[in-house]
Amino acid sequence: MEDVLKDTVYRQREAVARLLHEPIARLAEACVSVWGDRDQLNAVLLSGFREISACSELFIVNREGIQISDNVNGSGIDVDHFGRDRSTRPYMREAVPAWGFLLSDAYVSLLSRRPSLTALHVLRSEGELLGYVGASFDLRDLPVTGRLYDEPSRWVQIKGDPSIRGTVFMQSRAESPMDQNLAGSLSIMQELFVERGVFQGMIHFSSSRVTIWTVDDPFRYRILDHEALADPDICFAFPLRAYAKGVVIPEEQIGSLLNAMRELRLMDETFYLRSASINIFNGMIGLTFSCDGSHYMHFDEFLGKNLSFWIGSSAQGTAQAPED
Repeated sequence: MEDVLKDTVYRQREAVARLLHEPIARLAEACVSVWGDRDQLNAVLLSGFREISACSELFIVNREGIQISDNVNGSGIDVDHFGRDRSTRPYMREAVPAWGFLLSDAYVSLLSRRPSLTALHVLRSEGELLGYVGASFDLRDLPVTGRLYDEPSRWVQIKGDPSIRGTVFMQSRAESPMDQNLAGSLSIMQELFVERGVFQGMIHFSSSRVTIWTVDDPFRYRILDHEALADPDICFAFPLRAYAKGVVIPEEQIGSLLNAMRELRLMDETFYLRSASINIFNGMIGLTFSCDGSHYMHFDEFLGKNLSFWIGSSAQGTAQAPED
């Protein structure tokens, strides 16, 4: 997981933990005073349930992970879980911090089959570990306090299917219908980006199609095949739109990006571009090569690489895979 994404998740978990710790700690203190009495433990859980925001269920387990209370939820008491062995559940396998409160990593619930997490608070009497009070939550019910995380713009390289990488020298580029009219197809793509409101496009060179998203209808994609891309009249299917504001990629660079992708498509018979994507708002370029290796990079970094960088050559003059 990317560091930026990890940091976002950490901050969200920290905020949730602050929200939940105090009411669960109060509940744990009340449970110690009635330890061992199933009915009284249920009563304590019922009285404290409404104080724990977004909780889906409460329960008590002993130190071996065996449930000694019933489940308490928004509908009352569920007796089906008394005596249940929870010792193998993910939250019971995590180490509870020294201060006695754990907000577990997220897991998939056995019952709801939804992403969930459980908070555990230690129950102690005169220094002796008795067990734990557990509070379970459906992730969709927990508050999200921060904004959507920002995707980093640094270069990311991802290796593809090993079976494809292992046989890359046994293949050669087959000319696709799009390859036969590549310059014309990419000129139409440039028109769609610059003049017709397309903000993201994925070009599938090998299968002769493109997938595009427009500012007029951003939640739906459209597919154009090689026949559409060979006919400039296709531009009439998209209304004229001024180049979007707030984008990262300047409109004068669209042509250069598409030309560079054309060169990568035709650069070698063994190592070549299979598909590529452009997003003008985040400025990112995606590339997938015949070896199934993928690259994601900022557009200006992409424009700074020439063909010799991508092809390379061994001492024997054999082309090397772009992901090496």
